[in-house]
Amino acid sequence: MADTIFLYKGTDRKGKAVQGELKGASTALVKAQLLRQGVKVKTVRKKPKPLFGAGKAITPQDIAVFTRQMATMMKAGVPLVQSFEIVADGVENPRLTELILEIKDGVAAGTGFAASLRQHPKYFDDLFCSLVESGEQSGALETMLDRIATYKEKTEALKAKIKKAMTYPIAVLVVALVVTGILLVKVVPQFAETFSSFGAELPAFTLFVMNISEAVQETWYLIVGCLIALVWLFAQARKRSQKFSDGVDKLTLKLPIVGNIVYNSIIARFARTLATTFAAGVPLIDALTSVSGAAGNALYRDSILNIRDEVATGMTMHSCLRSAGIYPSMLIQMTAIGEESGSLDEMLDKVAIFYEDEVDNMVDNLTTLLEPMIMAVLGILVGGLMIAMYLPIFQLGQVV
Repeated sequence: MADTIFLYKGTDRKGKAVQGELKGASTALVKAQLLRQGVKVKTVRKKPKPLFGAGKAITPQDIAVFTRQMATMMKAGVPLVQSFEIVADGVENPRLTELILEIKDGVAAGTGFAASLRQHPKYFDDLFCSLVESGEQSGALETMLDRIATYKEKTEALKAKIKKAMTYPIAVLVVALVVTGILLVKVVPQFAETFSSFGAELPAFTLFVMNISEAVQETWYLIVGCLIALVWLFAQARKRSQKFSDGVDKLTLKLPIVGNIVYNSIIARFARTLATTFAAGVPLIDALTSVSGAAGNALYRDSILNIRDEVATGMTMHSCLRSAGIYPSMLIQMTAIGEESGSLDEMLDKVAIFYEDEVDNMVDNLTTLLEPMIMAVLGILVGGLMIAMYLPIFQLGQVV
Protein backbone atom coordinates (compact mmCIF):
# COMPACT_ATOMS: atom_id res chain seq x y z
CA MET A 1 0.00 0.00 0.00
CA ALA A 2 1.11 3.58 -0.62
CA ASP A 3 2.06 5.76 2.31
CA THR A 4 -0.68 7.84 3.89
CA ILE A 5 -0.40 11.63 4.15
CA PHE A 6 -0.52 12.91 7.76
CA LEU A 7 -1.02 16.45 9.07
CA TYR A 8 1.10 17.36 12.08
CA LYS A 9 1.52 20.24 14.53
CA GLY A 10 4.34 20.76 17.01
CA THR A 11 7.33 22.87 17.99
CA ASP A 12 10.93 22.84 16.75
CA ARG A 13 14.10 22.87 18.85
CA LYS A 14 13.76 26.63 19.39
CA GLY A 15 10.18 26.28 20.59
CA LYS A 16 8.72 27.81 17.42
CA ALA A 17 5.37 26.40 16.30
CA VAL A 18 5.55 24.31 13.13
CA GLN A 19 3.00 22.38 11.08
CA GLY A 20 2.88 20.57 7.78
CA GLU A 21 2.32 17.32 5.93
CA LEU A 22 4.33 14.12 6.00
CA LYS A 23 3.94 10.75 4.32
CA GLY A 24 4.16 7.62 6.41
CA ALA A 25 2.85 4.11 6.90
CA SER A 26 1.39 4.85 10.36
CA THR A 27 0.99 7.57 12.98
CA ALA A 28 3.73 6.05 15.14
CA LEU A 29 6.27 6.04 12.31
CA VAL A 30 5.43 9.66 11.42
CA LYS A 31 5.93 10.72 15.05
CA ALA A 32 9.27 8.89 15.17
CA GLN A 33 10.40 10.59 11.95
CA LEU A 34 9.42 14.02 13.30
CA LEU A 35 11.28 13.38 16.56
CA ARG A 36 14.42 12.55 14.57
CA GLN A 37 14.00 15.91 12.82
CA GLY A 38 13.87 17.67 16.19
CA VAL A 39 10.12 18.36 16.16
CA LYS A 40 8.21 18.00 19.45
CA VAL A 41 4.91 16.58 18.24
CA LYS A 42 1.58 17.88 19.56
CA THR A 43 -0.87 16.31 17.12
CA VAL A 44 -0.65 13.93 14.16
CA ARG A 45 -3.70 12.94 12.15
CA LYS A 46 -4.50 11.58 8.72
CA LYS A 47 -5.14 14.19 6.09
CA PRO A 48 -8.91 14.10 5.38
CA LYS A 49 -10.04 13.35 1.86
CA PRO A 50 -11.96 16.03 -0.07
CA LEU A 51 -15.73 15.94 0.31
CA PHE A 52 -16.28 15.13 -3.37
CA GLY A 53 -13.52 12.60 -3.96
CA ALA A 54 -9.76 12.61 -3.74
CA GLY A 55 -8.96 14.72 -6.76
CA LYS A 56 -9.69 14.35 -10.44
CA ALA A 57 -10.24 10.99 -12.07
CA ILE A 58 -7.21 9.46 -13.78
CA THR A 59 -7.56 9.88 -17.54
CA PRO A 60 -5.81 8.02 -20.39
CA GLN A 61 -3.93 11.27 -21.06
CA ASP A 62 -2.55 11.10 -17.50
CA ILE A 63 -1.32 7.57 -18.19
CA ALA A 64 0.32 8.74 -21.42
CA VAL A 65 2.16 11.53 -19.57
CA PHE A 66 3.19 9.11 -16.79
CA THR A 67 4.59 6.69 -19.38
CA ARG A 68 6.55 9.44 -21.13
CA GLN A 69 8.02 10.65 -17.83
CA MET A 70 9.02 7.11 -16.85
CA ALA A 71 10.65 6.62 -20.26
CA THR A 72 12.61 9.85 -19.83
CA MET A 73 13.78 8.87 -16.34
CA MET A 74 14.84 5.40 -17.46
CA LYS A 75 16.75 6.80 -20.47
CA ALA A 76 18.56 9.18 -18.11
CA GLY A 77 19.78 6.17 -16.13
CA VAL A 78 17.61 6.75 -13.04
CA PRO A 79 16.81 3.46 -11.23
CA LEU A 80 13.24 2.23 -11.71
CA VAL A 81 12.05 2.63 -8.10
CA GLN A 82 13.56 6.09 -7.83
CA SER A 83 11.93 7.02 -11.15
CA PHE A 84 8.52 6.26 -9.65
CA GLU A 85 9.26 8.52 -6.68
CA ILE A 86 10.42 11.42 -8.85
CA VAL A 87 7.43 11.18 -11.18
CA ALA A 88 4.99 10.86 -8.24
CA ASP A 89 6.41 14.01 -6.61
CA GLY A 90 5.71 16.01 -9.75
CA VAL A 91 2.10 14.87 -10.16
CA GLU A 92 -0.70 17.21 -9.04
CA ASN A 93 -3.56 14.69 -9.13
CA PRO A 94 -3.64 12.88 -5.73
CA ARG A 95 -5.24 9.79 -7.27
CA LEU A 96 -2.50 9.47 -9.86
CA THR A 97 0.15 9.99 -7.17
CA GLU A 98 -1.39 7.20 -5.11
CA LEU A 99 -1.51 4.90 -8.15
CA ILE A 100 2.16 5.51 -9.00
CA LEU A 101 3.25 4.89 -5.41
CA GLU A 102 1.25 1.65 -5.27
CA ILE A 103 3.02 0.45 -8.43
CA LYS A 104 6.35 1.53 -6.93
CA ASP A 105 5.66 -0.46 -3.76
CA GLY A 106 4.90 -3.55 -5.83
CA VAL A 107 8.11 -3.18 -7.84
CA ALA A 108 10.16 -2.52 -4.69
CA ALA A 109 8.72 -5.70 -3.16
CA GLY A 110 9.98 -7.71 -6.13
CA THR A 111 6.69 -8.16 -7.96
CA GLY A 112 7.92 -6.80 -11.28
CA PHE A 113 6.79 -3.79 -13.29
CA ALA A 114 4.33 -5.57 -15.61
CA ALA A 115 2.89 -7.66 -12.76
CA SER A 116 2.36 -4.50 -10.67
CA LEU A 117 0.60 -2.83 -13.59
CA ARG A 118 -1.72 -5.83 -14.03
CA GLN A 119 -3.07 -5.15 -10.54
CA HIS A 120 -4.65 -1.98 -11.95
CA PRO A 121 -6.52 -3.15 -15.09
CA LYS A 122 -8.73 -0.05 -15.02
CA TYR A 123 -5.77 2.08 -16.12
CA PHE A 124 -3.40 -0.41 -17.81
CA ASP A 125 -4.89 -2.77 -20.38
CA ASP A 126 -3.46 -6.10 -21.52
CA LEU A 127 -1.64 -4.47 -24.44
CA PHE A 128 0.15 -1.99 -22.17
CA CYS A 129 1.13 -4.70 -19.67
CA SER A 130 2.27 -7.11 -22.39
CA LEU A 131 4.55 -4.50 -23.94
CA VAL A 132 6.10 -3.63 -20.56
CA GLU A 133 6.59 -7.34 -19.87
CA SER A 134 8.29 -7.72 -23.26
CA GLY A 135 10.62 -4.85 -22.37
CA GLU A 136 11.47 -6.39 -19.01
CA GLN A 137 12.25 -9.77 -20.56
CA SER A 138 14.41 -8.31 -23.33
CA GLY A 139 16.31 -6.00 -20.98
CA ALA A 140 15.28 -2.91 -22.97
CA LEU A 141 12.61 -1.48 -20.69
CA GLU A 142 13.57 2.15 -21.33
CA THR A 143 13.25 1.67 -25.11
CA MET A 144 9.93 -0.12 -24.70
CA LEU A 145 8.56 2.60 -22.40
CA ASP A 146 9.51 5.18 -25.03
CA ARG A 147 7.59 3.22 -27.69
CA ILE A 148 4.59 2.80 -25.40
CA ALA A 149 4.64 6.52 -24.59
CA THR A 150 4.67 7.41 -28.29
CA TYR A 151 1.87 4.93 -28.93
CA LYS A 152 -0.27 6.34 -26.09
CA GLU A 153 0.35 9.94 -27.14
CA LYS A 154 -0.58 9.24 -30.77
CA THR A 155 -3.65 7.22 -29.73
CA GLU A 156 -4.92 9.89 -27.34
CA ALA A 157 -4.31 12.63 -29.92
CA LEU A 158 -6.37 10.64 -32.41
CA LYS A 159 -9.17 10.16 -29.87
CA ALA A 160 -9.14 13.89 -29.13
CA LYS A 161 -9.59 14.67 -32.83
CA ILE A 162 -12.55 12.28 -33.11
CA LYS A 163 -14.07 13.73 -29.95
CA LYS A 164 -13.66 17.23 -31.37
CA ALA A 165 -15.43 16.20 -34.57
CA MET A 166 -18.37 14.74 -32.62
CA THR A 167 -18.64 17.21 -29.75
CA TYR A 168 -18.69 20.53 -31.59
CA PRO A 169 -21.87 20.08 -33.66
CA ILE A 170 -23.66 18.28 -30.80
CA ALA A 171 -22.84 21.10 -28.36
CA VAL A 172 -24.06 23.79 -30.76
CA LEU A 173 -27.30 21.92 -31.52
CA VAL A 174 -27.95 21.45 -27.80
CA VAL A 175 -27.48 25.19 -27.26
CA ALA A 176 -29.83 25.88 -30.18
CA LEU A 177 -32.50 23.61 -28.67
CA VAL A 178 -32.13 25.23 -25.24
CA VAL A 179 -32.43 28.74 -26.71
CA THR A 180 -35.46 27.69 -28.76
CA GLY A 181 -37.06 26.14 -25.68
CA ILE A 182 -36.54 29.31 -23.65
CA LEU A 183 -38.08 31.41 -26.43
CA LEU A 184 -41.09 29.10 -26.68
CA VAL A 185 -41.67 28.97 -22.92
CA LYS A 186 -40.82 32.53 -21.89
CA VAL A 187 -40.91 34.90 -24.86
CA VAL A 188 -43.73 33.63 -27.11
CA PRO A 189 -46.34 33.68 -24.27
CA GLN A 190 -45.64 37.39 -23.76
CA PHE A 191 -46.42 38.07 -27.41
CA ALA A 192 -49.50 35.85 -27.17
CA GLU A 193 -50.93 38.06 -24.40
CA THR A 194 -50.36 41.13 -26.57
CA PHE A 195 -51.99 39.52 -29.62
CA SER A 196 -55.10 38.57 -27.61
CA SER A 197 -56.07 42.27 -27.48
CA PHE A 198 -55.78 42.77 -31.25
CA GLY A 199 -59.15 41.23 -32.02
CA ALA A 200 -57.93 40.33 -35.50
CA GLU A 201 -57.13 37.01 -37.14
CA LEU A 202 -53.47 36.07 -36.71
CA PRO A 203 -51.27 34.73 -39.53
CA ALA A 204 -51.13 30.93 -39.88
CA PHE A 205 -47.38 30.87 -39.14
CA THR A 206 -47.89 32.81 -35.90
CA LEU A 207 -50.73 30.51 -34.82
CA PHE A 208 -48.54 27.50 -35.58
CA VAL A 209 -45.71 28.80 -33.37
CA MET A 210 -48.14 29.74 -30.58
CA ASN A 211 -49.63 26.24 -30.63
CA ILE A 212 -46.13 24.75 -30.37
CA SER A 213 -45.41 27.14 -27.49
CA GLU A 214 -48.53 26.04 -25.62
CA ALA A 215 -47.68 22.37 -26.13
CA VAL A 216 -44.12 22.90 -24.91
CA GLN A 217 -45.31 24.82 -21.83
CA GLU A 218 -47.65 21.99 -20.88
CA THR A 219 -45.28 19.10 -21.59
CA TRP A 220 -41.74 20.51 -21.30
CA TYR A 221 -40.96 18.30 -18.32
CA LEU A 222 -42.08 15.24 -20.31
CA ILE A 223 -39.94 16.28 -23.28
CA VAL A 224 -36.85 16.80 -21.09
CA GLY A 225 -37.53 13.55 -19.22
CA CYS A 226 -37.89 11.59 -22.46
CA LEU A 227 -34.65 13.02 -23.86
CA ILE A 228 -32.75 12.13 -20.67
CA ALA A 229 -34.33 8.66 -20.65
CA LEU A 230 -33.40 8.08 -24.30
CA VAL A 231 -29.77 9.06 -23.69
CA TRP A 232 -29.62 6.84 -20.58
CA LEU A 233 -31.25 3.88 -22.36
CA PHE A 234 -28.89 4.24 -25.30
CA ALA A 235 -25.86 4.26 -23.00
CA GLN A 236 -27.13 1.24 -21.05
CA ALA A 237 -27.99 -0.69 -24.21
CA ARG A 238 -24.52 0.07 -25.61
CA LYS A 239 -22.96 -1.12 -22.37
CA ARG A 240 -25.05 -4.23 -21.71
CA SER A 241 -25.95 -5.53 -25.18
CA GLN A 242 -23.04 -6.64 -27.35
CA LYS A 243 -25.35 -7.06 -30.36
CA PHE A 244 -26.68 -3.50 -30.00
CA SER A 245 -23.17 -2.09 -29.52
CA ASP A 246 -21.93 -3.93 -32.61
CA GLY A 247 -24.87 -2.60 -34.61
CA VAL A 248 -24.09 0.98 -33.57
CA ASP A 249 -20.44 0.50 -34.57
CA LYS A 250 -21.43 -0.72 -38.04
CA LEU A 251 -23.99 2.06 -38.47
CA THR A 252 -21.41 4.70 -37.50
CA LEU A 253 -19.25 3.70 -40.46
CA LYS A 254 -22.16 4.38 -42.83
CA LEU A 255 -22.82 7.93 -41.61
CA PRO A 256 -21.98 10.68 -44.12
CA ILE A 257 -18.68 12.50 -43.46
CA VAL A 258 -18.40 11.23 -39.88
CA GLY A 259 -18.20 7.64 -41.15
CA ASN A 260 -15.08 8.46 -43.18
CA ILE A 261 -13.42 10.04 -40.15
CA VAL A 262 -14.18 6.98 -38.02
CA TYR A 263 -12.95 4.66 -40.81
CA ASN A 264 -9.62 6.49 -41.15
CA SER A 265 -9.17 6.55 -37.39
CA ILE A 266 -9.70 2.77 -37.21
CA ILE A 267 -7.08 2.16 -39.91
CA ALA A 268 -4.67 4.54 -38.17
CA ARG A 269 -5.20 2.81 -34.83
CA PHE A 270 -4.80 -0.64 -36.45
CA ALA A 271 -1.50 0.34 -38.08
CA ARG A 272 -0.17 2.17 -35.02
CA THR A 273 -0.98 -0.66 -32.58
CA LEU A 274 0.37 -3.42 -34.84
CA ALA A 275 3.56 -1.44 -35.58
CA THR A 276 4.18 -0.91 -31.85
CA THR A 277 3.55 -4.52 -30.82
CA PHE A 278 5.48 -6.03 -33.73
CA ALA A 279 8.46 -3.72 -33.13
CA ALA A 280 8.40 -4.83 -29.48
CA GLY A 281 9.07 -8.40 -30.56
CA VAL A 282 5.55 -9.64 -29.87
CA PRO A 283 4.70 -12.59 -32.20
CA LEU A 284 2.36 -11.58 -35.03
CA ILE A 285 -0.47 -13.84 -33.85
CA ASP A 286 -0.39 -12.35 -30.34
CA ALA A 287 0.02 -8.86 -31.80
CA LEU A 288 -3.13 -9.25 -33.90
CA THR A 289 -5.03 -10.37 -30.79
CA SER A 290 -4.00 -7.14 -29.06
CA VAL A 291 -4.85 -5.09 -32.15
CA SER A 292 -8.38 -6.53 -32.29
CA GLY A 293 -9.03 -5.25 -28.78
CA ALA A 294 -7.71 -1.80 -29.67
CA ALA A 295 -9.67 -1.49 -32.96
CA GLY A 296 -12.57 0.31 -31.30
CA ASN A 297 -15.13 -1.04 -33.77
CA ALA A 298 -16.97 -4.38 -33.79
CA LEU A 299 -16.72 -4.90 -37.57
CA TYR A 300 -12.95 -4.51 -37.59
CA ARG A 301 -12.49 -6.37 -34.30
CA ASP A 302 -14.11 -9.46 -35.82
CA SER A 303 -12.21 -9.00 -39.09
CA ILE A 304 -8.83 -8.77 -37.32
CA LEU A 305 -9.58 -11.92 -35.33
CA ASN A 306 -10.39 -13.73 -38.61
CA ILE A 307 -7.13 -12.45 -40.10
CA ARG A 308 -5.28 -13.74 -37.03
CA ASP A 309 -6.75 -17.20 -37.53
CA GLU A 310 -5.85 -17.18 -41.24
CA VAL A 311 -2.29 -15.99 -40.54
CA ALA A 312 -1.95 -18.83 -38.01
CA THR A 313 -2.58 -21.29 -40.86
CA GLY A 314 0.37 -19.90 -42.84
CA MET A 315 -1.26 -17.23 -45.04
CA THR A 316 0.47 -13.87 -45.52
CA MET A 317 -1.13 -10.96 -43.75
CA HIS A 318 -1.46 -8.75 -46.83
CA SER A 319 -3.44 -11.48 -48.64
CA CYS A 320 -5.73 -11.81 -45.61
CA LEU A 321 -6.27 -8.04 -45.56
CA ARG A 322 -7.10 -8.07 -49.27
CA SER A 323 -9.60 -10.94 -48.95
CA ALA A 324 -11.38 -9.17 -46.06
CA GLY A 325 -12.44 -6.43 -48.49
CA ILE A 326 -12.70 -3.63 -45.89
CA TYR A 327 -9.12 -2.36 -45.78
CA PRO A 328 -7.64 0.36 -48.02
CA SER A 329 -5.25 -0.58 -50.79
CA MET A 330 -2.48 1.56 -49.29
CA LEU A 331 -2.49 -0.51 -46.09
CA ILE A 332 -2.48 -3.77 -48.09
CA GLN A 333 0.39 -2.69 -50.36
CA MET A 334 2.52 -1.31 -47.52
CA THR A 335 1.94 -4.50 -45.54
CA ALA A 336 3.05 -6.59 -48.53
CA ILE A 337 6.20 -4.49 -48.89
CA GLY A 338 6.89 -4.79 -45.17
CA GLU A 339 6.47 -8.55 -45.17
CA GLU A 340 8.75 -8.98 -48.18
CA SER A 341 11.47 -6.65 -46.88
CA GLY A 342 11.26 -7.66 -43.21
CA SER A 343 10.36 -4.13 -42.13
CA LEU A 344 6.66 -4.55 -41.35
CA ASP A 345 6.76 -2.29 -38.29
CA GLU A 346 8.32 0.59 -40.28
CA MET A 347 5.79 0.29 -43.11
CA LEU A 348 2.86 0.15 -40.70
CA ASP A 349 4.22 3.18 -38.86
CA LYS A 350 4.19 5.14 -42.13
CA VAL A 351 0.58 4.04 -42.75
CA ALA A 352 -0.40 5.16 -39.26
CA ILE A 353 1.15 8.60 -39.77
CA PHE A 354 -0.62 9.00 -43.12
CA TYR A 355 -4.09 8.13 -41.77
CA GLU A 356 -3.59 10.16 -38.59
CA ASP A 357 -2.88 13.18 -40.80
CA GLU A 358 -5.97 12.31 -42.86
CA VAL A 359 -8.13 12.32 -39.74
CA ASP A 360 -6.66 15.66 -38.67
CA ASN A 361 -7.41 17.24 -42.06
CA MET A 362 -10.93 15.78 -42.21
CA VAL A 363 -11.77 17.07 -38.73
CA ASP A 364 -10.57 20.55 -39.68
CA ASN A 365 -12.59 20.45 -42.90
CA LEU A 366 -15.65 19.19 -41.05
CA THR A 367 -15.42 22.04 -38.55
CA THR A 368 -15.08 24.56 -41.38
CA LEU A 369 -18.07 23.03 -43.20
CA LEU A 370 -20.28 22.82 -40.13
CA GLU A 371 -19.83 26.40 -38.94
CA PRO A 372 -21.97 28.03 -41.69
CA MET A 373 -24.48 25.15 -41.56
CA ILE A 374 -24.89 25.51 -37.81
CA MET A 375 -25.27 29.29 -38.11
CA ALA A 376 -27.97 28.69 -40.73
CA VAL A 377 -29.82 26.29 -38.41
CA LEU A 378 -29.62 28.77 -35.53
CA GLY A 379 -30.81 31.54 -37.82
CA ILE A 380 -33.80 29.51 -39.03
CA LEU A 381 -34.83 28.47 -35.51
CA VAL A 382 -34.41 31.80 -33.73
CA GLY A 383 -35.17 33.99 -36.74
CA GLY A 384 -38.26 31.95 -37.61
CA LEU A 385 -39.65 32.40 -34.10
CA MET A 386 -39.03 36.14 -34.19
CA ILE A 387 -40.63 36.51 -37.63
CA ALA A 388 -43.68 34.55 -36.45
CA MET A 389 -44.09 36.90 -33.48
CA TYR A 390 -43.64 40.14 -35.44
CA LEU A 391 -45.80 39.20 -38.45
CA PRO A 392 -49.07 40.35 -36.77
CA ILE A 393 -47.44 43.67 -35.82
CA PHE A 394 -46.30 44.23 -39.41
CA GLN A 395 -49.79 43.40 -40.75
CA LEU A 396 -51.38 45.74 -38.21
CA GLY A 397 -49.08 48.52 -39.39
CA GLN A 398 -50.12 47.94 -42.99
CA VAL A 399 -53.84 48.10 -42.09
CA VAL A 400 -53.38 51.39 -40.26
